[in-house]
Amino acid sequence: MKIGAVSLIVLSLSVSAVIPAYARKVKLILPIAAAMEATGIPDRPTGSVKIFFGNQKPPEIFMKVEGHVATPRSGAMGMSDEKAYYGALLWILVALEKRAQQMGANAVVNIVSYYQKNEMASATGFECHVGNVIATVWLTGDLVKIADE
Repeated sequence: MKIGAVSLIVLSLSVSAVIPAYARKVKLILPIAAAMEATGIPDRPTGSVKIFFGNQKPPEIFMKVEGHVATPRSGAMGMSDEKAYYGALLWILVALEKRAQQMGANAVVNIVSYYQKNEMASATGFECHVGNVIATVWLTGDLVKIADE
């Protein structure tokens, strides 16, 4: 019995030492345009709400409705990294679009990556963190009413 208990402890320690070696957490800065053009991803914004990343200049803003942080996650297990992180971005853009519609806004401006409350502003890229089973993209932006073009 004593040998079995010692063996179990040794096995547990060995497994707990090996598991972190297989864990993965990769930070990527990826092109927004590539995500928007990606195929095979069903969730994508409809275009009914205009989106402006970083310092992209929108038409005249009539009213700020609210600032909004969207923090969805997308499963990454069993799919390519590319599909996981592009899918995560497109899913979050759909979430921002839906929130804007609910609040009566017609645009989301000043969209920045917001992973762990650290902003990364870019008009062309977004930040994604990929693990073994999750791809995470956090965005924040301002829901606004803009002039129709």
